Amino acid sequence: MILDKDKRQIILDTETTGLYANAAENPDRLIEFAGLEMMNRQLTGRNLHLLIHPQREISEEATAVHNITLSQLVDKPIFAQVAQQIFDFIKGAELIIHNAKFDVGFLNAEFARVGLPNVETICEITDTLEMAKNLYHGQKNSLDALCNRLGVDRSKRVFHGALIDCELLSEVYLGMTRGQFSLMADWEDEDENSEINQIVVQHTFQRTGSLKVVLANEDELAAHEAILADLDKTVGGSCIYHADLIDGKSNEPLSEPEPEDDDSDEDEPENI
Repeated sequence: MILDKDKRQIILDTETTGLYANAAENPDRLIEFAGLEMMNRQLTGRNLHLLIHPQREISEEATAVHNITLSQLVDKPIFAQVAQQIFDFIKGAELIIHNAKFDVGFLNAEFARVGLPNVETICEITDTLEMAKNLYHGQKNSLDALCNRLGVDRSKRVFHGALIDCELLSEVYLGMTRGQFSLMADWEDEDENSEINQIVVQHTFQRTGSLKVVLANEDELAAHEAILADLDKTVGGSCIYHADLIDGKSNEPLSEPEPEDDDSDEDEPENI
């Protein structure tokens, strides 16, 4: 199958004390981490959600966004106490993040403080903001805007929060990538011993670029021949496709007719 059922993805989001993870003095810190595991386009229920004491104040501007205050984090662990837990949870996964540069930047800064490697060295990163920019040119592509565009209910989201944002992002991601998987949907729903999958197994696949060409087997060619014979009877002669088969040309590749000689001075394109 084209899809890798064992591929592990994590929908990830963070909240912070501010915007500047790498400030020379008093850099901003993580205060919330959320990751939702997804496999085969289904949330598995294996999640990691942590509140973290930042060891510094939280800016008023940040609190206005996520509604988290320092008093709520008094009894929470500092990042050094949960760093390995986060590292082990995300290691080897594809991270699905909206505006990944921000979250990955903060995680890298936090990992560096405890001697752990950068996220990019242990994970594949997919930025849904970049995906959205490619899909919806010239439109707003905030998480709220994408929810509205894709019909994702965000009524429970009053403030930004890592956990609720992950839940919304999981639906947005599935919505934006649905077309990539729709051709495989019926195969995924079929039992592996069903007729359609048995047919697929019997065929020889040839790679042409990124596409797979399914060749007819002998039984299918015979059935096709019978249909053409019936058409011959109906029209009182040989239809054009059957004429090719009779002439022994059925296995020749289709090609464009050669262009007639032309006196035009225009250059022909290299590829058609």
